[in-house]
Amino acid sequence: MQSTEPIIRLEGLEKRYVLGGEVEVRALRGVNLSVERGSYVAIMGPSGSGKSTMLNLIGCLDRPTAGRYILGGTDVSRMPDDELSEARGRTIGFIFQSYNLIAQLTVIENIQVPLIYQGKDVRAYEDHCRRLAQLVGLGDRLDHRPNQLSGGQQQRVAIARSLVNDPLLLLADEPTGNLDSRTGHEVLDLLDRLNAEGKTIVLVTHGDEVAARAHRVIHMRDGVIEREVLNQRTDVSVRQPVNMP
Repeated sequence: MQSTEPIIRLEGLEKRYVLGGEVEVRALRGVNLSVERGSYVAIMGPSGSGKSTMLNLIGCLDRPTAGRYILGGTDVSRMPDDELSEARGRTIGFIFQSYNLIAQLTVIENIQVPLIYQGKDVRAYEDHCRRLAQLVGLGDRLDHRPNQLSGGQQQRVAIARSLVNDPLLLLADEPTGNLDSRTGHEVLDLLDRLNAEGKTIVLVTHGDEVAARAHRVIHMRDGVIEREVLNQRTDVSVRQPVNMP
């Protein structure tokens, strides 16, 4: 890890939902958490534990009912929608289990999508996008569409897309959930390499092997952090390019 400066700070974070107009569900119950720049954090817990709710809040996809969320030094807890959307696009890269690629677009065009949302001139970033495709091992697949790629290759496109705005934070939601074991390991190797190069990663997973890649594992239950485990990983040295099928 390169710095002790928190990139994420959650203070007394709560999230409540009202179902059917009368039943209140407390998805988060006063969560406190700091994530330092350059960290690799895994969040685990059974269904209903609050881990997905917390990921949505960290990703600025939802707002807390109470408490504060400081992202990169800025309190985003009560930001207006337009400012929150702008902050999300500028500071967070998302990697989803289902890839969320646009079927009609090529590899290079999918990587460029966040630039379009940010109102940037795509042509000015063409070399940058090509370098990202090369970084994830898809430099020779730029004109392919998602249906011409394997699952692992599609997830690599998603990772390149998540990096295009050089975000402060990468959020990954079960990134290997749709992949076979070997391909999943190769995607995790890529995340290891990105973290070794300084990227902050927060990952939600059900898998112990996936969580073992992280520096810290946050275990949640019933809307609170039940315990935290520090991983002593000194053998994560897969810093070589990996080839996808």
